[in-house]
Order: sequence, then structure tokens, then C-alpha cells
Amino acid sequence: MRRFSANLGFLWADHPLPDAIRAAKAAGFAAVECHFPYAIPAAEVARALTETGLPMVSLNTRPGAPGEFGLAALKGREAEARAAIDQALAYAAATGTGAVHVMAGKHGDEATFRANLAYACDRAPPGITLLIEALNAQDVPDYHLGSQAQAAATVQALNRPNLKQMFDCYHVGRTEGDIAATFRAHRALIGHVQFAAVPDRGPPDQGSVDYASLLPQLDWPGFIGAEYRPNGPTEASLAWLSRLSSD
Repeated sequence: MRRFSANLGFLWADHPLPDAIRAAKAAGFAAVECHFPYAIPAAEVARALTETGLPMVSLNTRPGAPGEFGLAALKGREAEARAAIDQALAYAAATGTGAVHVMAGKHGDEATFRANLAYACDRAPPGITLLIEALNAQDVPDYHLGSQAQAAATVQALNRPNLKQMFDCYHVGRTEGDIAATFRAHRALIGHVQFAAVPDRGPPDQGSVDYASLLPQLDWPGFIGAEYRPNGPTEASLAWLSRLSSD
């Protein structure tokens, strides 16, 4: 049976994070993940996770100023980037979160990115994985990572066991064509999988990608993050959950 994680950056986004965790549990999700939880004390989130029994799969480093989409690849911003990494790692440790997505930012410098990722890998407590993610250029022009191949090159160059790439089927589907083939090509380097409808990032039972067919091809044993925009009450968008869990 497939296990899905509710991405609370998009799902139940109108709820305070602890209440969103409870809503995800009530809806039948097996885990949760989030974007930027820092406005809520980690102890409150940890209590909600303990209460529901849901693990927190991942969270992001803070994104910087509006429109920056991260700091880790921005030359001259190393102090800010490393403070954001420290903040994320501390929050992840306090909440038992399994992974931290280190956001690169736009117009990045690869040497800077690699140096900051090495810092993150050195600082990460045991049990926390660092993730990097390629974003499609239609949604985020000029983001430092635009393809799975670029992300893989960074991961391979650093060669750290606690650094992996995020594989978001939505971003891959927008720009890289064959999702299953791209997944297979990078399978050994992948640390987390997410999905949403292509091309509008709506619920995954809509759009041009048939996830009932695709997900068995991926054969991913971990959680699959539902990172989609529900376009209305989250509960009204969940018809896919029980069907794709058992397909």
C-alpha cells in the first residue's frame, strides 16, 4: 500500500500548522511535510506530531526575500544561507523531521551552492537528510537548478551520503518529458518524491499525467508528498487519496 505525505504548504494552508497536521491525520494521510514552519514554535508542532502519530518528512530552509526562492547558491550571502541552514536543522531536530530541503535561489553560483551544501552536510545530525530540488523554469525562471541532471551533478560532486535530490513529478512533467524514465535515470540519488497534476499543479487525479499508471512504475518505497494546490477546501480535493493508496 502506497503511503502519502500531505504537504502542508499547500494543503490546509488556512489552518495553523498544528491543526493542519491534525486535519491530515483525520483525512488518512500517513505523514506530513511543510514549507516554512518557523512562525510556529517547534514544540507545538512536535506535540501535534506526537498526538497524531504522523512523521514530518521534510521542511524547507527559509526562502529569503520575496521572489528569491532560497539563499544557498547566492554568492555573497553565505552568512544568511548558513544561518537559514542552522535554523532548519535545529527545527528538524526538534520535530523529528527526516529531511531538510536546502533552497538554492535564483541566479546562483554553483561553487557557492556546493560550499553551503557541504556545510549543511557537516552540520546535519544523524538521521536528517539534505535535499536539493530542480524547479521548472516556467514557474520559477532563473532558479539555480532547472533539471534533474543538474541536481544529480551537484549531489555526485559532493558525494555525501546525507545529500539527495528531491524528485517532484510535477516539475519533471513540466519540463523534462518522460517522468518514469527520468526517475529511473536518477533513482540512486533520490531522497524524496512529490507529485501534483501537470500542468496546473492541481489535485493529482486531474491533468495530463495518469498517476494511477505512473506511480507503480516508480516503485518508490518511501512517502510520496502530495504538493498540489487544492483550488478550494482541501477535503474536497482528496478523492484520489484512497484510490492511489491501493492501486
